[in-house]
Amino acid sequence: MTPRKPLARRTFLRGALAGGALVSLGVPLLDAMLPTRPARADAPKVLPIFGIFYWANGMPWHAGHGETQGQGGYPDLWTPAATGPAYAPSPLLTPLAAHQVSVVTGLEPKTVIPDVPGGQGDGHMRGWHVAMTGAPMRSEGFDQPSHTMTVLQPTLDQVVATNEQFYGKTPPRFRSLQVGVSEARFHDFGHWNAISYTGPDAPIAPVMSTAQLHGLLFNVPGDLVSLGRRARLLDAVLDDAESLRVRLGATDRQRLEAHLDSLSEIQRRLQLTSGTCDPVPPVPEESGDLLVKTEIMGQILAVALQCDLTRVFSFMLTSPATTHVFANLGVANDMHKTCHDGAWEQVRAITDYQMQAFARMLDQLAKVKDAMDMTLFDRSLVFGTSEYGEGYQHSDREMAVIFAGKAGGKLIPNVHVREPEGNFSKAHVTMLRAIGIDTPSFGFNGGETSDQFSELLA
Repeated sequence: MTPRKPLARRTFLRGALAGGALVSLGVPLLDAMLPTRPARADAPKVLPIFGIFYWANGMPWHAGHGETQGQGGYPDLWTPAATGPAYAPSPLLTPLAAHQVSVVTGLEPKTVIPDVPGGQGDGHMRGWHVAMTGAPMRSEGFDQPSHTMTVLQPTLDQVVATNEQFYGKTPPRFRSLQVGVSEARFHDFGHWNAISYTGPDAPIAPVMSTAQLHGLLFNVPGDLVSLGRRARLLDAVLDDAESLRVRLGATDRQRLEAHLDSLSEIQRRLQLTSGTCDPVPPVPEESGDLLVKTEIMGQILAVALQCDLTRVFSFMLTSPATTHVFANLGVANDMHKTCHDGAWEQVRAITDYQMQAFARMLDQLAKVKDAMDMTLFDRSLVFGTSEYGEGYQHSDREMAVIFAGKAGGKLIPNVHVREPEGNFSKAHVTMLRAIGIDTPSFGFNGGETSDQFSELLA
């Protein structure tokens, strides 16, 4: 029998609206899209998913974070007692135990701390930048008193989303999605408001409303003719920019290139806007409950991943230095103040609650299977982290690193690796290689490394 030709992965259901406007609906991954497999060697390549789950204010402090933090005699509730495979989860990792997450403990930033301007060693800022970008913050324009800063490098989700080894030459409609849950903010600018950056001074605001996320992903645009006109207009702009490029100096040319890259991405998105998911899930209700909203956001995200609308996401549960008030836990003050007040037991309860939220998001990925009978969770590598080790004194020692999922079989689950005073970017190298990006090294400005945690790679 002659093997059938598989359907294209970007197959659409096409039709016409009143007035003749054409629309198309994307479909989930189907068996008919997969090649016939006369032998096991012909099995299709698993397409990995990469995500970041971020929570605020680190973990409860203990002696491993510094002398001051050790004076209270508080136990380390984060680090598992034993290393290696099949470790017994620590109290704060117990909410994630069902998902057999792998953890690396002991890591910290290794970037150089410039003397000028002062304050760049503050763990609140240094830890976040290294965890999310592998680099320090940009010294130019940094001001500690007003907490003003920006990145030097794109955040890890954007590194993955723009790497051709991950998406190839045909990225999906959304290179990445950014979602958030808690509305509370320490500041309403910069990384206090968003954890994804395409580059310096270029944050990507997360979608905070479940209804808005649903509409962004699944609504068919009402005016497809207008969208086509806008795409053609960008075509003309990009053509005109080519003639301008040759008349510019090197610095201006770099600025123009960055702008053109943004315009090209907008144009690509406009061309794909008419495609969505079928069947479309119902519009969800909004919720002010952190766990419920996390679950709803996770459900919507899972459908988008199943429909191949994206394979990269960032999930900001609580924003850096969050002022979220966990009143449901009996905590009267916002979390940022609670940390600085030294209320260890309340911070412990809040951290446990945030891990419960993380587990609920992972639950949604574990519920959904693709056409190869693999769950989205098994295809995923979800990087769980926070901005520093603890929020009482802003220590960036013993920072959180969680690897959830199996990256399509490339990542070994349920392993604890401990490397006291280890380089945080060693985790970055491990993640990138697990999802198929052949990076020779990662890290910047003193944090560079080519090493990986081989114990975690299959």
